[in-house]
Amino acid sequence: MTIAKRLSIWVNERLPLKPFWRNHVSHYYAPRNFNFWYYFGSFSLLVLINQIITGIWLAMDYTPTAGEAFSSVQHIMRDVHYGWLLRYMHSTGASAFFIVIYLHMYRGIIYGSYRAPRELLWLVGMLIYITLLLEAFTGYVLPWGQMSYWGAEVITSFASAIPVIGKTLVVWLRGDYTISGVTLHRFFALHVIAVPLIILALVMLHLIALHHVGSNNPDGIEIKAKKDKHGVPLDGIPFHPYYTLKDGVGVVVFLIIFFAVVFFFPKMGGIFLEYDNFTPANYLQTPEHIAPVWYMTPFYAILRAIPNKMLGLAAMGAAIAFMFVLPWLDRSPVKSIRYKGPWSKIAIAIFVVSFIGLGYVGLQPVSPLLSTLGAFFAVGYFGFFLLMPFYTSLEKTKPVPERLTE
Repeated sequence: MTIAKRLSIWVNERLPLKPFWRNHVSHYYAPRNFNFWYYFGSFSLLVLINQIITGIWLAMDYTPTAGEAFSSVQHIMRDVHYGWLLRYMHSTGASAFFIVIYLHMYRGIIYGSYRAPRELLWLVGMLIYITLLLEAFTGYVLPWGQMSYWGAEVITSFASAIPVIGKTLVVWLRGDYTISGVTLHRFFALHVIAVPLIILALVMLHLIALHHVGSNNPDGIEIKAKKDKHGVPLDGIPFHPYYTLKDGVGVVVFLIIFFAVVFFFPKMGGIFLEYDNFTPANYLQTPEHIAPVWYMTPFYAILRAIPNKMLGLAAMGAAIAFMFVLPWLDRSPVKSIRYKGPWSKIAIAIFVVSFIGLGYVGLQPVSPLLSTLGAFFAVGYFGFFLLMPFYTSLEKTKPVPERLTE
């Protein structure tokens, strides 16, 4: 017996790596008809790893104080070897994270991945999304530029609309009566330590839940229902090597696009990195237009479309809360959009257009026309959820095949 074999036996007697690999990779049977939309789950893990690694290296040269935060970022960009690359990989990675997460969520919606028995899997995924928004917001403040400072000022002030505890909550969030160095240091601790630990724990729970109930597929058919005499799903194939190799090809294409943005379009016309944020924070000078980063603007547009601050805040919260109850709003007898009726397809199209439209409106300065347009898109967004129990239960659906289609 070779030394490598002995070492392998010794390790597996104390740490069951082989059983883990067998149960969750090589003998985890996934549906054989995964398509393009199933790449984005793997991409989200890839971007998470990028954010953790680049974030650690950036934190080594970052100074979380009001007097030095902005200059430390400039030091990283100008003096640290490949510091500019790390910073752009991290900033581009933040936007890439939300792009793949939104597409991953969209795939879950169109194929009914939130339906039984995957309700808890969906809920954990939504908790990951909420935590990512918190991580993005705390990281957005760290460069301590004009948009960082005033964005934090505006977003934390929303809490003041909450009756009774609002003002106290604002002070608690900021750690001070105004946005200050205390706020910056607090957000740095949350961004670098607390929130990433929560994200990693939730991602682990998400993967455990996924491998327990099994992956959904474009047909919305449970492959565990039909197995051979060995207990292997008839429509399943091992995740490794089939999907690890397929995802590997997708990762190469994704990285080519990702680094093309990093090297040539890192600011993306002021959408990924706002131009005002290249100016040091100044509490005496307010930017002409204050808006959050693009991946938060759909909810910001909903808040802005309602004149009453408290009602706007409630609507913004409801926009996210409806995603949590989605599994219980869908009354359709089928899961996948392939077999749902025309009303579901029209509703999803309206939802996508409304979400993108809200994102655009949230990026633009306030105007009467855009406020009206934002309200129109908000109606489309909420209509998707509020009317779902009716159009999903009343529409005529197509028959679902017994076995997976190609």
